[in-house]
Amino acid sequence: MVDNHDPKNYDDTGEHSFTIRDHHHSHDSHDHHSHDDIFHSHAPVGKMKWAFFLTVIILLVELAGGFLSHSLALLSDAGHVFTDIIAIGLSWYALNLTLKPPSENMTYGYHRSGILAAFINAVTLIVIALLIGWEAYHRFQHPQPVESTWMFVSAGVGLVVNLYLGLGLTKEDNINVRSAVLHMLGDAAASAGVIIGGIIISLTGWYSVDPILSILIAVLIAFGAWKIVKQTLVVLMEGTPQGINIQKIADKIRSIKGVDNIHDLHIWSITSGKNALSCHIVLDGNMTLRESQLILRDIEHELIHLGISHVTIQPEDKSHSHKESLLCCDDGSDTHVHHHEH
Repeated sequence: MVDNHDPKNYDDTGEHSFTIRDHHHSHDSHDHHSHDDIFHSHAPVGKMKWAFFLTVIILLVELAGGFLSHSLALLSDAGHVFTDIIAIGLSWYALNLTLKPPSENMTYGYHRSGILAAFINAVTLIVIALLIGWEAYHRFQHPQPVESTWMFVSAGVGLVVNLYLGLGLTKEDNINVRSAVLHMLGDAAASAGVIIGGIIISLTGWYSVDPILSILIAVLIAFGAWKIVKQTLVVLMEGTPQGINIQKIADKIRSIKGVDNIHDLHIWSITSGKNALSCHIVLDGNMTLRESQLILRDIEHELIHLGISHVTIQPEDKSHSHKESLLCCDDGSDTHVHHHEH
């Protein structure tokens, strides 16, 4: 917690700001209520390592099966598996990075590395989907015979292993892990489609089903990947986290006794599941430091129940120059710049 008597907490105008660090608290009358698991995601590093090596095996099996069977759908699936390897490798690396402590150069630590990995994974998937669609278009124009037996064998291996890996990680709330799981489950669905295609080809000899399945696989991949792109962009652009209502947060802070108003409010995600807030609050100028500290603790208590764990608040009185706007007004002028004559 912050030391309110530390001179580092005061600026040259005599004002002070408080950073309420991430913490967990319990209440004597509510021992059953805990926040221990709200803001921390236990990174499954060991599972991602295991997933990486199993996925390499899937790639080798599906590449062999694709070339032997001449199936574009199976080769498309192998291409997807290759992106799985990149995705899982990036996720594995990023999860290890997030375990590194903050430093003077990286004051928030390396939590965003997982978000970057998820973004790269998703963009890569979209590119792969477009390439699959392009190749399927050419296969429609020039159908090729497909050997269904190898489709069954190779796709079956991919289906079983990807379901095992993907379902084992579905409960993880880390967006980086979720992006890797999307790869795995998408590949499992693709493998199931390839098996269905193999059955149709063996029964009817209709080879056009192969590029049709390839396009369906591509659409499935692209749709899921686009959702991840949008989610990661919100974090990278420091947008308001999903499920957080700015107006509700502001109203909650204003409702606390002693708070006259709030402005310059910012809410963002450091990484998935770890939200942060900074704002200025207007208090009575005659209030003591201890009284203002009690108000800050009340704000902290309310915010942690609203999914915000890292809070920085600057208290001000009504004489402090600011604009009456909830959000920060960046219009080229700076009302917070003070000029001192010496």
